[in-house]
This record gives sequence, structure tokens and C-alpha cells, in this order.
Amino acid sequence: MSLYLLACLLGIVAGLRTMTAPAVVSWAAYLGLINVADTSLSFIGSAIAAWIFTFLALGELVADQLPSTPSRKVPYQFGGRLVSGAFCGAVVGIGAGQLAGGIVAGLIGAVIGTLGGAAFRAKLAAAFGRDWPAALIEDAIAIGGAILAVVVLA
Repeated sequence: MSLYLLACLLGIVAGLRTMTAPAVVSWAAYLGLINVADTSLSFIGSAIAAWIFTFLALGELVADQLPSTPSRKVPYQFGGRLVSGAFCGAVVGIGAGQLAGGIVAGLIGAVIGTLGGAAFRAKLAAAFGRDWPAALIEDAIAIGGAILAVVVLA
């Protein structure tokens, strides 16, 4: 059960921030919190993968603040979040022999995170009267949620 919960939570994070979830998953695999040794996804547990995904996640955090960044609900953005959620679910599931279940749970989480995150951020932005504080709160939820999920459930 916790495997599917972890995959779903990481999918939610991917729905909030596409690259944050794989960055945290990569560090978790590198640190041995998620077992991917001797699997086709073992590359995710390398130091270089962890740093590359971290770099991409940091770039996304900056890009998200730009007014020219498109909505997460446009097909290209939504699709990227689905791929990220499915990938993180696959990483969580493959070590336990539950690849398909992990992918499905990650996809479900990504849909929840994308649509729910957009609605949540819109409400926060309306409450603040501007988007920037809402974006920072969403960043903190994505980063903190991913780390907490991996530490508690992995």
C-alpha cells in the first residue's frame, strides 16, 4: 500500500512542479532510500542523474516565476507532468516488482497535482492579490511534500 501511496504523492508533486519529483526521487535512489539496483531504471540512482535533475528542478522554479510561462494545463505542460509522474511512479514500483502499478499511481497523482495545484494556486493568488506569493507557497509544498513522502514512505 505505501508503494502506491508514495507513487501517487510523487505524482502529485510532479503535477505541481514537473522536475522536482524526479530530482527528489533521484536523490532518494542515490541515497538508497528507493531500491533501483539491478533494474532498467538504475541510472536514476547515480550522482550525475541526481545533479542533472536538481539543476532542471531549480531552473523550473525560476521559470515558473516568469509571466511568459504557460499554464500547466496546456497540453505540452500537462503532458510533461504526466510523464514525470509516471516516471517517478515507475522508479518507486520497479524495485518492488510493481512497475505497472507504480506508473498508474504516479499518473493519477500527476493529474490530481496538475488540476488541484492550479486551482489551489489560483485561490491563493486571488487571496494575496498577486501570483508571486502563491507560487512560492506552491514551491515549498512541492519540495517539502516530495522530501517528506520519500523519507516517511520509502
